[in-house]
Amino acid sequence: MHAERPLRVPVGPDAERWRTFPGERTLVVAARTVVSTTRVLECLPAVLRDDTRVSVVFAYDPTSAFNDGVLDLLHDSGCRVMPWTQLRDLSPDLVLTASENIDVPEGAYPVLVLPHGIGFQKYVPDSRADRVRLSGLVPDALLAAGRAWLATSHPDQRTQLLAAHPEAAGRTLLLGDPCFDELTASAPLRPAYRAALGVGAGQRLVVVSSTWGPTSLLGEAPGLPARLLGALPYDDYRVAAVVHPNVWAAHGSWQLRRHLAAALDAGLLLVPPVHAWRSVLLASDLVVGDHGSVTLYGAALGRPVLLSAFGSDSVPGTAAEVLGRHAPRLDPGRELRGQVEAAFEPAARAGYADVADRAFSEPGRALGRLRTALYDLLRLPEPSSGPPPVRALAPVGVPAEPVTSWRVRARVGRDAGPSAVVVRVERFPSAATEGVPDAESPAGGLFSLLACTDAERDLGIAESASVVLGAAPAVTATAALGWIGETLAARPGCLAAAASLAAGGHLVGLRDGRIIEVTGGGSFPGPCLPATAVYACLRAGLPLEGPVSLRGGQAHDGVGSRDVVLRTATAPGEVPDPG
Repeated sequence: MHAERPLRVPVGPDAERWRTFPGERTLVVAARTVVSTTRVLECLPAVLRDDTRVSVVFAYDPTSAFNDGVLDLLHDSGCRVMPWTQLRDLSPDLVLTASENIDVPEGAYPVLVLPHGIGFQKYVPDSRADRVRLSGLVPDALLAAGRAWLATSHPDQRTQLLAAHPEAAGRTLLLGDPCFDELTASAPLRPAYRAALGVGAGQRLVVVSSTWGPTSLLGEAPGLPARLLGALPYDDYRVAAVVHPNVWAAHGSWQLRRHLAAALDAGLLLVPPVHAWRSVLLASDLVVGDHGSVTLYGAALGRPVLLSAFGSDSVPGTAAEVLGRHAPRLDPGRELRGQVEAAFEPAARAGYADVADRAFSEPGRALGRLRTALYDLLRLPEPSSGPPPVRALAPVGVPAEPVTSWRVRARVGRDAGPSAVVVRVERFPSAATEGVPDAESPAGGLFSLLACTDAERDLGIAESASVVLGAAPAVTATAALGWIGETLAARPGCLAAAASLAAGGHLVGLRDGRIIEVTGGGSFPGPCLPATAVYACLRAGLPLEGPVSLRGGQAHDGVGSRDVVLRTATAPGEVPDPG
């Protein structure tokens, strides 16, 4: 799909006949990739707010290997799009781009280049030759002609550019980073961003961030999102993936989802490639990433960082390279949960605590400086209104596949009371635990089991699950009893079936005909934790007779466990201490 037909309005030989607004100046935005086009779309509306003197047209450059999705993005945003070839017939007042790798036709108009990430941090393949080039740097010919202006976010970047390319002398503008300013301004809305993602109180959100290329996180460890979901307790962690738009463009959403199929079945939040990653990053508690800009933004926001990959293409002395030297590494050959929990320790962050100071200068002023630069280059006076408003990001919801089966570990122990049993329950999505051996120690009170809802579509799991759960939110006691009887009759491998009651509590039906009423436990999400706790007690040989009450849902000794306290009508006797 290409923008092939030249525009007649608001640009073109007879545009004055058709346009409504005067358009004293024409600004052409070069749109080459999704990531670079998105960066312009995120900052330009605030800079040109309410000014009818400037007509903005987007010129689509189809030459990038990552051009897929650009036209869809522009059309969905309501932009006027012209083919790149039409630029040869125009004399715009300014070309603005966040993609430095463009072939601008000869002319007298200036070109302002914004970084589409945290600029000048790494070397990338050069599409013009079999070599690498500095990310963010335009072709030497454009610099030599005195037409290009390079926006920087920190004074050190100017020094770095001059050392690598003396032609950049006098061609840099210290603007700051509008994206980082927006992130810091939006930080107070963190609870809203977490709520939009379904991250509950007491849960931690792990954001897996991958740039593109073979040395990226997904390039080196495509199975890491699923492994994290299989290692972190489902009730204490959520996992989201922010994947560079170039991966989506190069491989397509269908292929990306096939590569992440197990993780998606296990509840992975796969963040859309346009606009959504910023609020997800603000909602995060930990970033597991690589040498991409999102990882660096996370560190600059004060998030703990674990590096799963880090390409050798980072530029020495930059903030990204410093992060690569000092942030802790995630060793995929070791147990993941312990490494994740260790990353939250303050000592783990000491080496890269100043990364924001190395990447961003005078935060909070970027939009104002960008507006000043644009109007200077357009040869127009700035609007008399105040500085451009920095608006908080809107909360973004990311849909996830419902998890319908879990590998459950339950450790049965004792409480202070004579009629109380503590069952420490942790569950892990079964889609992400395939091939992981069950950990059992009946003598120590540790049991493993497979539980699923009656909506589970994997027939192998549905037929072998020990505990089956009603997927309906809550039903009457009569409906629950009927469903339990039907489920136990239809599934010979099922030893217990459980449903939540509309009046509160849960009913657990056993293969031997017993019905155990579990009261309380309103904090539990559905019947899974109470039902598996009851099942574990029965496997431990405890005589659960009569009504059983429970409390729980709080973390025990920090994140990573859920305690279910069962109180029975009869004393259960001595059981092992869970430790």
